[in-house]
Amino acid sequence: MTTLIQYHPKQERPAMLEDFLDALYSCDMHYLASDLLNDGLTPGQIARAVQRAMLAVQRAGIEVRRHFLPVYTPHKGQLVRDCKLTRFGYALVLLNADPGCRAVARWQVRLVRKYFASANS
Repeated sequence: MTTLIQYHPKQERPAMLEDFLDALYSCDMHYLASDLLNDGLTPGQIARAVQRAMLAVQRAGIEVRRHFLPVYTPHKGQLVRDCKLTRFGYALVLLNADPGCRAVARWQVRLVRKYFASANS
């Protein structure tokens, strides 16, 4: 009898390798989600935008940890839950943020204009 399919259980990487990968990915994370507080978003709006952006990345088959790293950062004398982001992750957060915030609305409009300008080229 010929075997057509072989089952190989998923092998987990050693914890040391996982830590190395997290450190490597974080080298490209130059943004903090909490930076959006300065643009007028509330912590709840930021959290929802980050969750939606992470879901978009996951659904697209991209490894979430390449663009999002939960961290704690100081803000106004308190330690708050935050998220380090790559440029890609930051853009997705802005794309999923509340357009009721003027800075977010301007960024979203600018993005769409650039998209159509490049599509017409």
